[in-house]
Amino acid sequence: MTTVIDGKAVAASVIETVKSATRTLETEAGVRAGLAVVIVGEDPASHAYVSAKSRMAKECGFLSVQHTLPKETSQEELAALVAELNADPSIHGILVQLPLPKHLQSEPIIQSILPEKDVDGLHVVNAGKVATGDLDGGLVSCTPAGAMVFVRRTHGDDLSGLNAVVIGRSNLFGKPMSALLLAANATVTTAHSRTKDLPAVCRNADILVAAVGRAEMVKADWVKPGALVIDVGINRVPAPERGEGKTKLVGDVAFEECARVASVITPVPGGVGPMTIAMLMANTIIAAYRKAGRKPPKF
Repeated sequence: MTTVIDGKAVAASVIETVKSATRTLETEAGVRAGLAVVIVGEDPASHAYVSAKSRMAKECGFLSVQHTLPKETSQEELAALVAELNADPSIHGILVQLPLPKHLQSEPIIQSILPEKDVDGLHVVNAGKVATGDLDGGLVSCTPAGAMVFVRRTHGDDLSGLNAVVIGRSNLFGKPMSALLLAANATVTTAHSRTKDLPAVCRNADILVAAVGRAEMVKADWVKPGALVIDVGINRVPAPERGEGKTKLVGDVAFEECARVASVITPVPGGVGPMTIAMLMANTIIAAYRKAGRKPPKF
């Protein structure tokens, strides 16, 4: 029988660990974890994400601060707010919601966040720590961190002797995911659009991670029998069966057929997605523990 991972249930267990760690830090060290979220403009999808993040931060017991700035905000004004949050000792995590309005440059803003407060894990210092295997010193980008929770719960902490294939080489997901698997002793192949005979490469994988943004690209004959398949893709496709003009979300993996071959698989939606906000909360409490000079919880 194939196990379909329930991302919501795993995310809920991560949040329970965060809540417990938050209470412990407040009781034993008198420190309340603080998360500041900054949003610029009126993009409805971004506002929905930010509301969910702020709600979850409050639920975890954090000091939750939200800065909503008008879309006319200048680069200098946004940089000044980040500098203010960097200097604020009550804030342990800073998140600037992307994308920013077109007239603003996101990269200088992201790189101006102190690495130890960069709970999105996008600063070059944090990316570099992940790339060099320093997982106890940096903050890991939330989506790969969430995918690794699934890997550890399936195979344990040590992946020695297992082959992993990551399809996708983006800085946001593919590269850090490959680095995390490598740090756990897997033998890792990073595959992409230029890889020769991609199906044959994937068939060698005990752990197959798809993150390319191509709807249902991975077919059953790409999957090694008994593999763990993690689908990071989110693609909206037409769904005429639901009525005219209707759409549905699918991943990069043809779920129904691959589920018959894999031993463990993540669905879309409801797999990796819920983990992203959960790992953002995990990164915030990790940052707060480190600032207090205490050993952070493991996730």
